[in-house]
Amino acid sequence: MNFQQLRSVREAARRNYNLTEVANALFTSQPGVSRQIRELEDELGVVIFERNGKRLTGLTEPGKGILKIVDRLLVEAENLQQASLEFTGQKSGTLTIAATHTQARYALPKAVSHFRNEFPDVRIALQQSAPDHIAEWVLSGKADIGIATEGLSQFPDLVSFPCYKWSHLVVVPDGHPLLTSSPIRLEDLADYPLITYDVGFTGRGHIDAAFDKAGVRPDIVLTAMDSDVIKQYVTLGLGVGLVASMAFDHGRDKGLRAIEASHLFAQNTTRLALRKGAYLRSYAFEFIKQFAPDLKRSEVEQALQGAAPL
Repeated sequence: MNFQQLRSVREAARRNYNLTEVANALFTSQPGVSRQIRELEDELGVVIFERNGKRLTGLTEPGKGILKIVDRLLVEAENLQQASLEFTGQKSGTLTIAATHTQARYALPKAVSHFRNEFPDVRIALQQSAPDHIAEWVLSGKADIGIATEGLSQFPDLVSFPCYKWSHLVVVPDGHPLLTSSPIRLEDLADYPLITYDVGFTGRGHIDAAFDKAGVRPDIVLTAMDSDVIKQYVTLGLGVGLVASMAFDHGRDKGLRAIEASHLFAQNTTRLALRKGAYLRSYAFEFIKQFAPDLKRSEVEQALQGAAPL
């Protein structure tokens, strides 16, 4: 039994049994992946995967149990490497943070700046994507920390913690008729073309839910992942923007005005997610402290080791 066999099994399950994708992820060949899996099955005397000819189609019942053990073994192997670096006093390394575009652009800079001052020898790698992809990266070990909205709490193999709450704003050009509406209503917004986030990004679900509940059909003409892109198209007069409150700066966003909309849409909670059982270097805890000052290290450590998450 070796780690390459274990990684082949784990990646096959993660990548929907597509051995071509598994081979690419592990930098090997498809026949090599098949061989590693077969050798492990032969050694254990258990068929891990269901097959249709040579193609993997799913996990057998014993395979489901074995996969959980494989996951634990690989997590602990990664933890051992991290612990050895920590205990030998090495202060360098890489902290990989996966976040949505809005979090990376508006919420992270202050924490990153403080962190770099404290740990100049640690490289920060920022990855940006949708919450589902962020969760996948944390689960696979490609990211140490994930930062996004409430969707991160839906993954049972992650522990996630609330960091702060925020609302949406309506953004319009100077002189727009909506500036005279007080308080603004969903019906008022439905009279104009709207520009907001892609589905799955930056609280878009709360926007859709509010319109659905009110029985109002919005005319969403353009969507984007990035708040700055939304504001740019509002500036061009293509529609009314719905953006995260943190993404608007009255001094920087010249020619635009923000209208309070917290009464229209439910509050959002930014969460920080970690993989259950992961070993975090001290500098990772320091970054968490900078980003979420109210989150205590003891709470994080307890949750990582199996205590109920927040």
